[in-house]
Amino acid sequence: MTTAHVFIAASLDGFIARTDGSIDWLTPNGADVEDHGFESFFSQMDGIIMGRGTYEKVCTFGDWPFDKPVIVLSRNLAGSTLPSDQDKKVRIWDCSPAEALERVAKEGWMRAYVDGGKLIQSFMREGLIADIILTRIPVILGAGLPLFGPLPEALSLKHIKTSSFPSGLVQSNYEIVP
Repeated sequence: MTTAHVFIAASLDGFIARTDGSIDWLTPNGADVEDHGFESFFSQMDGIIMGRGTYEKVCTFGDWPFDKPVIVLSRNLAGSTLPSDQDKKVRIWDCSPAEALERVAKEGWMRAYVDGGKLIQSFMREGLIADIILTRIPVILGAGLPLFGPLPEALSLKHIKTSSFPSGLVQSNYEIVP
């Protein structure tokens, strides 16, 4: 079975984007030049499973930034025509998180990077996340799109390590306790 892994940043008060979806606050005080371990994390992944909102945000960045396969889980985008630069790199599926992991497992994926607040919440509700690397950005937004949402029961985590960076970012690694 393919395992699902999260690498994400949130404000100190737990938001991953402003209410309007803006992420302009993500790189304070030179944080954009620090190595926060994303490349190392990403090198261990076979592909990305992302939500529609994250996909639409990535599409605003210009050239498609990923060289690994990307699955977008979306009921709304299913059947959509993709831009030519994504034609062979992105697939849109209308299925559950568990079904997505089963499908990518048949393609040989061992580890999937799961990205997008609502999608991460869906994977968590289904008990499909293996671990989380959470970077806290030293800003309080006051409102926005939350990283975490309702769960059917409490989710226990095992703290692996915490690192801090000169820019003030603090990153914690957790394993999900089964």
